[in-house]
Amino acid sequence: MNEFLSLLLDFKLDSIEQRMEKINSKLYLQNCYIMQENERLRKKAQLLNQENQALLSQLKQKLSMTSSGPSTTPNPRPSTLLDLNICPSATDDSGDC
Repeated sequence: MNEFLSLLLDFKLDSIEQRMEKINSKLYLQNCYIMQENERLRKKAQLLNQENQALLSQLKQKLSMTSSGPSTTPNPRPSTLLDLNICPSATDDSGDC
């Protein structure tokens, strides 16, 4: 009887080990997918940041050209631009930065 229990226990352990390996394989594949998606999103964010920098530079250039030229009406726009690359103020609890 003791031998039967030992065989049964070995069978149960093998079964559990097989299930754990299957779960581990699934988690590994999910992790690979998440890393690929993360890399894709990182590259997209980098491109968007570059585009944002180019547009901001163009806007600064246009504003400096309009403010330096002769004008009979006062410029209602502020002379400073908001820098979109800096983090929000310390009172913002969003935690994005």
